[in-house]
Amino acid sequence: MADTTDDIEKLYEYGERLNEATDKSQHRQDYEGIIAAANGSVKAKQLAAQLIPKFFKFFPQLEAQALDEHFNLIEDDQLGVRVQAIRGLPLFCKDTPEHLSKIVDILGQLLVAGENVERDAVHKALMTVLRQDVKTSLTALFKRIGSIEDRTAEDLSTWESIREKVLLFLRDKVFPLKMELLVPQELMERHITTLVKQNLQDVTADEFKMFMDFLKSLSLFGHKAPAERIQELVEIIEGQADLDAQFDVSDADHIKRFILCLSMAFPFFKRGASGSKFLNYLNKQIMPVFDKLPEQWKLDLLKNLAECSLYAITQDSRQLLPSVVQLLKKYMVRRKIEEINYTCIECLLYTFHHLAHKTPNATNSLCGYKIVTGQPSDRLGEDFSEQYKDFTERLSTVQDLARAMIKKLTQGMADQNKALAAAKTDEEKDKIKTQKQNATFALRACNNILSMTQPLHTKTPKFIGDQKVNLSWKEVVKPSGPSTAAVAGQKRPAATTNGSSSNTIKKGRGGGGTQHQLVNKAFAGIYDGGRSSGRGGRSWRGRGRGQGRSYR
Repeated sequence: MADTTDDIEKLYEYGERLNEATDKSQHRQDYEGIIAAANGSVKAKQLAAQLIPKFFKFFPQLEAQALDEHFNLIEDDQLGVRVQAIRGLPLFCKDTPEHLSKIVDILGQLLVAGENVERDAVHKALMTVLRQDVKTSLTALFKRIGSIEDRTAEDLSTWESIREKVLLFLRDKVFPLKMELLVPQELMERHITTLVKQNLQDVTADEFKMFMDFLKSLSLFGHKAPAERIQELVEIIEGQADLDAQFDVSDADHIKRFILCLSMAFPFFKRGASGSKFLNYLNKQIMPVFDKLPEQWKLDLLKNLAECSLYAITQDSRQLLPSVVQLLKKYMVRRKIEEINYTCIECLLYTFHHLAHKTPNATNSLCGYKIVTGQPSDRLGEDFSEQYKDFTERLSTVQDLARAMIKKLTQGMADQNKALAAAKTDEEKDKIKTQKQNATFALRACNNILSMTQPLHTKTPKFIGDQKVNLSWKEVVKPSGPSTAAVAGQKRPAATTNGSSSNTIKKGRGGGGTQHQLVNKAFAGIYDGGRSSGRGGRSWRGRGRGQGRSYR
């Protein structure tokens, strides 16, 4: 006990002499005594953990020795010693910035600490060094989330554990304080954008979405950003979509990644960025093997295509239109059958209208229309009457089927109202409400089909090029005044409007009883409430998880 007390007293003496000294570098023996105390009692270690970094800058010749002993304190068995050592780390680089990258790297490794108080100390220390030099600190942190290539299994396990914690720290602590930390704003926003772009080789779907959500929140890509800057975000997404790779229809990971990336890029198309690379890849690589795609991805792909078609340029529209027409004919049967997918037809009709609106004379040879633009591509001297007959017959068949489905759905909703009134349990009521919600979505799809097929029966149709058709899975936009909209040339059932409802429409959770199975199949996937069910938690790059750290 006496020895311990003497050690503590000596440490205080060393510290007092150094504090009082005008030229502290002349007291090398005192600092060496502080460093040696790092191997003493618990209290001595705690005090040494405060004093080593405090006087570190005055003894450059003892830097290596001081750092080594302090790092030992970080790995001490006693929690109190470790916490004190962690709190002292930012002082090592306050006046000696050449050590900042090393200290940030160590703190990044310490994010895997299991004790709350230890983890909290790490977070505070990291925020301190970030405020000292945000550029260097971020650069060092991002090195912990880069490529995982050329690592052994043991290294990979350690790397992954640390990497996950660094990502969480960035998401929860750094990104929310971007206005405070990223100063000067333009310079630092550009720097962190570069860091993100350099470290996307091995991200999962969730991680990539996190980074993209952060980037689009920056002023650099804000609402005043020019189209060429927004295009930079699209190019990042294109890189994740592997658009330079040959498409393998058996690679479920690639199609999921393509759909997710396309849905993420879509908002940027609305802001003026080009979607040509996505559309060209879709046309050349995916559309030729569309029939071989897993059923669960076909509708997701068509939903994304429908929404993106609104922003396709003329050249892309002309190249893509033949594939869309060919696929539309496969879904628009010539004979009346029970099982057709109305949602896919809705998607393809919407896509057809918006592509054809930009290149109308391309439909002359594809559908037999007689649209005159004065260009050689009009091909007005050729006979495409068979194409016209085939296309319009398919349109008529789909219209008849859609009307019949509307009648069935309307009657079904009346039956559901009666069943809801008679339901006894909450479970029964919820099930019926879900059926009603699904039927409402289905009615919207059928009415959209009627809206889009009706103008296509003339030789010179007017293609829809705006957003007056609200796709059935999109949230209903409430009109500013009384709505008198109706499907042109059609009498609408009293229970429906063109995709609108007086009730708030929630996401459907599935179909009801046997009598609704046919309807559910016909509208499979319409109730997902978004463009892509591939959104969110699907990981497109497998990752291990482990623990461990090394500071040297």
